[in-house]
Amino acid sequence: MNVNPTDAAMRRALARARDGKALDVSEATVLLHARGADLDRLLEYAGRVRDAGLASVGREGVVTYSRKVFIPLTRLCRDRCGYCTFATAPGKLPAAFLSPDEVLEIARQGAAMGCKEALFTLGDRPEDRWHQAREWLDAHGYDDTLSYVRAMAIRVLEETGLLPHLNPGVMTWRDLQRLKPVAPSMGMMLETTSRRLFEEKGQPHYGSPDKDPAVRLRVLEDAGRTNVPFTTGILIGIGETVADRAESIFAIRRVAREYGGVQEVIVQNFRAKPDTAMRGMPDADLHELAATIAVTRLVLGTKTRVQAPPNLIGDEYSLMIRAGIDDWGGVSPLTPDHVNPERPWPQIEELAARTAAAGFTLKERLTIYPEYVLAGEPWLDPRLAGHVAALADPETGLALDTVPVGRPWQEPDGGFAPGGRTDLHVEVDTTGRSADRRDDFENVYGDWDALRDRVPTAGTAIDGDLREALRRAASDPAGLTDAQALTLLGADGADLDELCRIADDLRRQAVGDDVTYVVNRNINFTNVCYTGCRFCAFAQRRTDADAYTLSLDQVADRAAEAWEAGATEVCMQGGIHPDLPGAAYFDIAKAVKQRCPEMHVHAFSPMEVINGASRTNMSIEDWLVAAKEAGVDSLPGTAAEILDDDVRWVLTKGKLPTREWVEVITTAHRVGIPTTSTMMYGHVDTPAHWVAHIRLIRRIQEETGGFSEFVLLPFVHHSAPIYLAGIARPGPTARENRAVHALARIMLHGAIDNIQCSWVKLQDELCRSVLSGGVNDLGGTLMEETISRMAGSENGSYKTISEIAAMVAPTGRPLRQRTTGYGTPSEERLAAARASDGVCRSVRRTIPLLAP
Repeated sequence: MNVNPTDAAMRRALARARDGKALDVSEATVLLHARGADLDRLLEYAGRVRDAGLASVGREGVVTYSRKVFIPLTRLCRDRCGYCTFATAPGKLPAAFLSPDEVLEIARQGAAMGCKEALFTLGDRPEDRWHQAREWLDAHGYDDTLSYVRAMAIRVLEETGLLPHLNPGVMTWRDLQRLKPVAPSMGMMLETTSRRLFEEKGQPHYGSPDKDPAVRLRVLEDAGRTNVPFTTGILIGIGETVADRAESIFAIRRVAREYGGVQEVIVQNFRAKPDTAMRGMPDADLHELAATIAVTRLVLGTKTRVQAPPNLIGDEYSLMIRAGIDDWGGVSPLTPDHVNPERPWPQIEELAARTAAAGFTLKERLTIYPEYVLAGEPWLDPRLAGHVAALADPETGLALDTVPVGRPWQEPDGGFAPGGRTDLHVEVDTTGRSADRRDDFENVYGDWDALRDRVPTAGTAIDGDLREALRRAASDPAGLTDAQALTLLGADGADLDELCRIADDLRRQAVGDDVTYVVNRNINFTNVCYTGCRFCAFAQRRTDADAYTLSLDQVADRAAEAWEAGATEVCMQGGIHPDLPGAAYFDIAKAVKQRCPEMHVHAFSPMEVINGASRTNMSIEDWLVAAKEAGVDSLPGTAAEILDDDVRWVLTKGKLPTREWVEVITTAHRVGIPTTSTMMYGHVDTPAHWVAHIRLIRRIQEETGGFSEFVLLPFVHHSAPIYLAGIARPGPTARENRAVHALARIMLHGAIDNIQCSWVKLQDELCRSVLSGGVNDLGGTLMEETISRMAGSENGSYKTISEIAAMVAPTGRPLRQRTTGYGTPSEERLAAARASDGVCRSVRRTIPLLAP
């Protein structure tokens, strides 16, 4: 229900807008009612904000547009929106999808007319509703609609040079990973956050699963996490309240601030269409539209571009410019607006004249906005860089006056060219890093202030019946409740000692007294990465002083050195380097196996698996099978951090969601690739997250049996961006470390036998403490541990066998060298390891001789 605000409320809200003060939702709601003289003042203030934004990017007095063609790839859709004439039934179409020839004919004609954008618009996942869509895809060899979208985007790039802008509706995080390499930008209208319009029968979004506001907001967030320049917007006049409208604008602002990926916001007015359920609804008033544009501009500020479709505003061009728009969107000299076919585009010459009459100059942009063109990585995939550069002014990022031509779409060259600080694995222990943070620290991870609002607070250890929890842990570990587990995590003093004793008794039952370790070498083949993990100090841009990439020969050389030193395993992981093709991981594994056929290749985190599968357009299962054939023997279960998305989206901007981690791991187990499991804790998480994480790990193990061990990784804070920003705490306390290692042994008893601590992250004394509280494994000699050292760990980048033995000796427990699978190495391997003390000569620290 809409209630008109009082005059006093309007005066207060306008005064705040005039003075440049931040508006809240209630004030924005008031301003959306502005009409007459109040509206004139509102437009003045919004225009001032718009002008400041244009000045800040060197485009004073410029309104942009994109010259495009509209490619309606399919008009079938699984949704049933009450206002839509675009979606139709199969019987009204000659075919379920446009054919490749039809797509390319539209694109070629557009290119000949100087268009530079190919707008792919289609219904959401039509194969889920229409068997004709499923049959067409099967007949043409496509797994799903998005596979066809991807294929056609590549064809358009290669054969016409037009830049695809993809509007396929709701996409998952993995869908965005698949499509980012073929499209400089994507989009999806939020429309509204009103749940009433989605949940109540008779409302326009009822019965349309893809119009769930929570789902659509998740798409906006995932696009930001994936560094996709993204277009979104609101649709006004479809039955939402004015308060709903304000809340929708603020929802977009939150995502824009947190991730920086919202390149433009469309404010679109509803226009009734015949033959729809809403044909009798009145059109949204254009002064109402102007007020909404102005409030959107004030709320979003100077950085976000705001657009109004010029074919839906009648003759009110000047009014919309006064309201604060700085873009007219895509305008086609060739194709109609298939979503609003009754409203033809204005001629570009007319649009320029109308813009000039309002005191602005019309200039052409590309589908990816100039700010993202100029920023380049991580917003623009390297496979598209050449296509965009051919059409973009290198100084402004706007469109050149040129006709597109097709260019090959292919993996970038030079992915394995060695370069940068390739000796970092040695120098990190001596000269260290070049700086404690990147110079793009303030923006590359998103908005730090917005992030603080997401930090979880609930779920601390609880003050329950500790004695009963200890009795349950000892007598029935599998029956421990979550509440009891949280109580145990609060144990201290004698109670903590008792908890550790119980855990150690269970360890003795499961694996005996041996303390095990593996002679291995970490090989981090690149640290170039743009994923944006806020806890990671390892990732570098390709131009940073500490950045490096190894060649295949260098990877193989390091594996050979490790083999000579008695290693039985190499653990290989790297940054998500934009130049590395998806098959690069196979090449890395093959290079090691060719040089050292008997070396166990423990390689590639679930994030790397997703990256490889997305880049090759393979399913996760097919990619993992290919990796196994290439020589991968097991996967590290890293990239887990905390398996709760509320925590993950604070810790990382772009890493894979929990469900994707679980899918990679369970698929690996299904195809016969064992994995480890991990938990990184002590940052922005709470004990409740630790308990839930361990529960999930156990559940997976009970289903698949594929985990070899559980590795606890305390957060190393010193150089972690999220700590430097004042958001994360400085890692877990010694008490917490003892408690969580013991609890892991208890909660995983009977499921995962091996519990590992990380000597890299714990001092020797604390390692001994957790060895007395359920831990049986110390990991490896490592030879070159760089990731934790870059974050500020002070425990070195390797440990010799002698050093491990000295650390364990005070416990009185026997030390045993193991293989990756916890077997015993051959006598030849044991002898080689004894001869080298488990660490190859090339990484050892040299002790300078003192002058006589």
